[in-house]
Amino acid sequence: MMVSPQMVTTAFDLPGYRVVKSLGMVRGIRVRSRSLIGTLGASLQTIVGGNITLFETMCEQTREQALELMTAHAAERGANAVVGVRYDATEVMQGVSEVIAYGTAVQVERAP
Repeated sequence: MMVSPQMVTTAFDLPGYRVVKSLGMVRGIRVRSRSLIGTLGASLQTIVGGNITLFETMCEQTREQALELMTAHAAERGANAVVGVRYDATEVMQGVSEVIAYGTAVQVERAP
């Protein structure tokens, strides 16, 4: 079971809800490398200019996977929401990147 996407926010509160319990920081980490074929395709796209869609797609998928891992981690802790969500990315080595999604797992209930 995962936390619903509607209950995940970069804000520190959810309108209409109140935090009843904080369960600590949760995170989802995904490490990806570029494939040789993808790198060659992206290199060709740089010649034309504009968006490099091959990398754009890979980055979006990696962020989504990190977010899914984070919400699963939150659910394992008993959370029904995650607040203060942030992303960070680091190049671990040439062609290999780490993306982390992190936030605070909380239990919320509807505000009276």
